[in-house]
Amino acid sequence: MRKIALWLLWFGFIVYLVWFAPPLHLADTIALLKNILTLNWTEVNPVILSLFSLVGIWLFIYCGLLFFDGRMQWLPFWPFALATVSSGVLGLLPYLALRESNQEFAGQKDGLLQLVDSRFFGISLSITTIGLFAYALFFGDWGGYWQQFLSDRFINGMSLAFCLFCLLFPTVLGDDMARRGWNNPTIFWVVALVPLFGSLGYLCLRPSLPENTRVANEQKSTVGSIY
Repeated sequence: MRKIALWLLWFGFIVYLVWFAPPLHLADTIALLKNILTLNWTEVNPVILSLFSLVGIWLFIYCGLLFFDGRMQWLPFWPFALATVSSGVLGLLPYLALRESNQEFAGQKDGLLQLVDSRFFGISLSITTIGLFAYALFFGDWGGYWQQFLSDRFINGMSLAFCLFCLLFPTVLGDDMARRGWNNPTIFWVVALVPLFGSLGYLCLRPSLPENTRVANEQKSTVGSIY
């Protein structure tokens, strides 16, 4: 049922964007992305710039969990991470639908896994997020954002994608907590019910994932015996 629900959500979001969302103003969207990517931020509504950046923050949050998860799946997470960079939540949903529930981690952490497992990673994302919210709150044109939400497909879809990132996080949270031996229902629900900041707090406070050195040594021995 979980897989069916995720596939239906993926398909339904595509149908909404194609047939029911506000019109796509392609020239305006290209100009917006150009201004953002070339750091010409004075031409961008701070609310929209912050929202665009927060979608990126969500990608980093999911990376903090799913690079470990992908190590133990039949398919790795990194291709879907790249897809998420270009297509947002539409790139993430297929991985969530295809993965199997897994609460184990075997082997050693490479440099990337050590980075996303560190408290520095969570704290850096949290400080950046607070700055983005403050920037949007104090300098943003919220009326202009709302008008664009109602009239522009890109802004509308990006806003809904942000909400879906929040909604989907509990589907991978439980497995990550179990991998770390942190089976606490209260913490799960606090993190799940507090959008974005609950997830950031989890990254800052969760126990470090222990390495399974025995499995890693066995893997190295197996490779050595082959050669």
